[in-house]
Amino acid sequence: MARTDTSARFALPPFFLVSNALIWISAVIVMGILSYYINESNGTVGNHIIYEEVISVLTVAFFLISFFIGTYPGYILLFNVIFSYLWLVSVVFTAEDWSSDYASALSHTVEAFSFIAFFFLLFNVIYDWHFGYRGSVRTTSAV
Repeated sequence: MARTDTSARFALPPFFLVSNALIWISAVIVMGILSYYINESNGTVGNHIIYEEVISVLTVAFFLISFFIGTYPGYILLFNVIFSYLWLVSVVFTAEDWSSDYASALSHTVEAFSFIAFFFLLFNVIYDWHFGYRGSVRTTSAV
């Protein structure tokens, strides 16, 4: 029997396009500010800043790829789930480190944009689960 699923996706839906762009822009902003902090600290930075920098760099690199693999619902869902957990930890680290009144404006900016990246990644997971799988397992035969 031939495959009956004719709703192939050839491009990112508008929600994914805007959401991925916002995630990428947030990661670029976080990466830039944290790079400035690392440069100004003369090599004495904590592990949280290094973790947040690595996650933002990986997001900048891999989310360029997500614009191309967005046509495959299973791959982008796994991609978003992994990065949503990584950004959740980053949000916790920034909240733990910089949620005080004496923190600078740049620190609060890192905290805000880390939350924006996590928030849109979470919505990507929910939306892709609904859009790609409709909340149930699809069985198609390609015999």
